[in-house]
This record gives sequence, C-alpha cells and structure tokens, in this order.
Amino acid sequence: MTHSNCPRCGGRLARDNDSGRCAPCQAAERDRLSAPPVVPPSFWEHEPVRQALTERHLGRVIRAYRCHPYHGRVALPQTVVAGWLGITQPQLSRVENGPPLVYLDRLAHWAKLLCVPAQKLWFRLPDQHCWTDASLMGGATDGPHDEDQVPEQGGRAALAVNVEAPSQGGGATDRRRFNVLAALAGLAAGGHTYLLPGPPDRAPGNIGMEQVRLASSLVDDLRRADAAAGADLLCDVAIQAHARLSTWAAQATYSREVGDALQSALADLSIEAAWLAIDAERRPEARPYLHEAITRARIADDPRVEVRALTHLSLLIRESQPGESLHCAEAALRVSAGWATPRLTTLLHLRRAHAYAVLRDASAFSREMSKARQELDRGAHDDDQGFVHFVNAQELNGIEGISYLALGRPARAVQSLRAIPANPSPGHRRNQVYYAVRLSEAAHRQGDVNEAARIALDALPAVGQINSKRVTQHLAQMRWNLAASRHATKTTRQFVDAYDWAVSL
Repeated sequence: MTHSNCPRCGGRLARDNDSGRCAPCQAAERDRLSAPPVVPPSFWEHEPVRQALTERHLGRVIRAYRCHPYHGRVALPQTVVAGWLGITQPQLSRVENGPPLVYLDRLAHWAKLLCVPAQKLWFRLPDQHCWTDASLMGGATDGPHDEDQVPEQGGRAALAVNVEAPSQGGGATDRRRFNVLAALAGLAAGGHTYLLPGPPDRAPGNIGMEQVRLASSLVDDLRRADAAAGADLLCDVAIQAHARLSTWAAQATYSREVGDALQSALADLSIEAAWLAIDAERRPEARPYLHEAITRARIADDPRVEVRALTHLSLLIRESQPGESLHCAEAALRVSAGWATPRLTTLLHLRRAHAYAVLRDASAFSREMSKARQELDRGAHDDDQGFVHFVNAQELNGIEGISYLALGRPARAVQSLRAIPANPSPGHRRNQVYYAVRLSEAAHRQGDVNEAARIALDALPAVGQINSKRVTQHLAQMRWNLAASRHATKTTRQFVDAYDWAVSL
C-alpha cells in the first residue's frame, strides 16, 4: 500500500490505514452521525461542488458534498446525510436525482445546515439584510424586470415585486420570499424601520403627511406582492405593520387634516391585512380588521375605503353567512352610487352572484351575472381603485365557474372555467392557478377523473410557487378525492405520486 495524505488535515497516513483519514481526524468527527463536520473554505472550490452550485441544484450540491475527498476514500452514506437534513434516505435520493427544489425555506435550512457560503448560493438566506441590497432598491437584478415593475417616485426606492426568474433557472426558488422582502424594502429605504418586524425602533412623536403616504404606499406594495405570490408569507408582515402603525398613531400627535388621512390609511392597511388572512386561510383573524376598517372609514368620512371594507367582508362571510354577504354587497353598491367605476360595480355584482349561488338561487345568480357582464363591457376607468385591478374577464369566468359548482352544475362550471385565458399577466397568476385547481374539481365532480388528474398535475408546479394556502388546500382536497376514486387511472396515480413527492420535500 502506498503512502498518502489525510484530505482533512494533510497529515501523512500510515501504510496500513485504509480509511482515508488519520486517527486524530477520525476522532474529531465521531459525532458526524448527528451533525455535519466543519469544513475549510477550500472545500467549496472542489470542482464537482462548484459545478453543482453553478447548476443551481441543491440536490446535486448535497451529492457532491457527500462524495467530497475531504470525507475520506468512502463517500458519506445517504443515511447519515439524510439524518442531518431530517428526511429519509429514499427522500434524499429523490432530492439528489430529481428536479431542483423550489421551496426557499427548505433550500435555506439545508444550505445553512451544511454551512454553504452565502456568496456561493443563488438565493438569499433569511438572515441576510436583503432590503439593503441594490437589487431590491431599483438597481440591477439577476433577471429581467416585469413591465409592471414599480418606478421610482418621490425619492422612495422602487420595489421590484414582479421580477421574473433568471433565465438560467433556479431563480424562482426564492421568488416568494423576494416578494416579501420587496414589500419591506420601501420601509427600510425611507428610514421607517420602526414599522418593520423585529424589535421596534423609536418612532417620531409627531405624524405628518409623509408618514401617512408611507402607510398608503405600503398597502400598494403588499397588494402587488400578494397578486404575484399569495399571502402566506405576507400576512404576518401586514399584521405587524398594522400593529406598529396603530400603536404609534394612538401615541403621536398630528393635525386634524393628517388625522383624517391617517384614519383612511389605517383602514386601508386593515383591509389588506384582512385579505391576506383570508387568502392564507386564517379567516377568523380577518373579520376584526374589516370591522375596524369600516369604523375608521366612517370617522374619516371616506366612503371609498368603507366600500372596500364592505366588499371584502362580503367575500369573507359568503360561505358561512351568504345572506349577510348579500347585504354587505348591497350596502357597498348603495354607498358607491354616483361615483363607482364599472369595474367596481362589476365586482360588487359578482359578490352578489356568488352569494346567491351559495343560497341556491339560480335565477338571482343569473341576473347578477348579467349585470356584471354589462358593467365589465364598459371597460376600465381612470378612477379605478387599486384593489379592483384583478376584475377582468378571467375573474368573471372564474366566479361564474365556482358559482356553478355551488349550484351543483359541474358541467357548466367546466365550461366557464375553461374560458379563462391561459396566459394571464404575472400580477394575476395566483388567481389563474386558483381557478385551474377549481377546474380540476369541476371535472372530478363531472365524473372525468382522468381529466381532473391531468389538470391538477399541470397546476401542481405553479401551486408550489404562489404561496396561497387557500389554493393549496383545494389542491390537497383534490389529491384525496383522486386517491379515493374507484376509477383510478395511470394519470390519477401519476398526480397522487407527484403531489406526495412534492409535499414530502
């Protein structure tokens, strides 16, 4: 046997040493069954590791890590590394040999566990101060900007909440958290860190219009980020900012003019927090925010904010209290009479149509849908409020489709949901995926399990990226429906297996 050196410390190995490690290094790493070893910086320059990092595939990075010469002549077993990662050996095998991971929380956790240098990663770790990075402040980014990106205005940093994934692949992995950090970027850029999650900074003792405009702009940022990525990560951000701003408003001083504007801004933030709670399936948390918003809107004598709150309240209670949902939409129509734009009126008629469907009143449902179509045909208006940006033909067909499901008419539901455009703008992606999952449900209720599985399988990758528990719960129900079907097919089994594999990672 020839002499060789220990790859860990460089020491000379004895002729009869067949482990590939010297005795001190073996002793130093006897606890490797419970935790990864500490590796030198040169470890990450090994060509297979460098190549895997370049490919933006964490599974291949883990495989290159296991097979690194630093560990000796024999690669680390998958069972050992799987134990570090908190998964099973078969799961690790699928991670190493399957498609790249797309869930940032898993990527970040494993990268930190293995101590991969942050500068070598293609995504940002949670403890990095991303909101100070140039790419979040309107500077260069890894990928092309969406046409709806927010321009820089009034000295406030532009928030790239709709940035597309890099063409090299892998950039979509941190898009969901990127949207959250982008929503926070405006606060940090403006020096208003006392509204950020974490230990509170000292807030100014006086509130002026600048701070009111900040609260209003935060709502806009949250709305855009939510449209692109869903609510699960954003909900707590909105709740935290609302709590900070409400506490500050109760303690600070301000003029009567600022006070009215502040009430409206706080009401708007309450509405956004409520909507994010609805989409995150945290519905019990939403109602108090909407009641607060209605109260603040009336104090400020702001009917536009009151109508927004009533519109969201109608949505929130539609399934549990459809009669009250109708009354909320009717009240919103009454308050907005004389100034409502066509798209706002369309939305209110859609709210009433769906509530009538839940009540199984097909005639009233059809009447409200006809009114909604007539209003939508009148087109957009310069006075459209931001919260009605999603009201378009896709939304009308989607509401019609799920209303037909509530009426027990799945064939008509399939017809309406299939009419939804296949390629919506990025800002409407979440709703398009939601309606795709509901189309799968309609096909299943119609008796076409094979088509239901095919639609659900096509939607599965997108569902993992939009971060909306309202959507994921519908897809989970489809998984159980198809798994329990007596008419299992190759496609249904393929979807169930793909779904189970996705949630196991």
